[in-house]
Amino acid sequence: MATESGARPHKAGAFDIRLIIALLIGVYGVILTVMGIGFTSDAEIQKAAGVNINLWAGIGMLVVAVLFVVWAKVRPLVVPASTETEDTAPAAGE
Repeated sequence: MATESGARPHKAGAFDIRLIIALLIGVYGVILTVMGIGFTSDAEIQKAAGVNINLWAGIGMLVVAVLFVVWAKVRPLVVPASTETEDTAPAAGE
């Protein structure tokens, strides 16, 4: 679907905010998961009422990151070809 100027609408791609959020949440999720698996002591688990909270929070964050990526792929944002039309463009003399 081309406009009068010949420009075509395109997808936001890597600049979709959902992918940026997924990246940030995913990085923190990986860090927490690794901390929960390998670096959490029994004393820290007992402080958290017997729950390895780093592990579970990390897994939860990874799930949320995957959901954001799926959402961005299933329903991509389409960037319009042009934001101005002839009706809203200022006249040359103004």
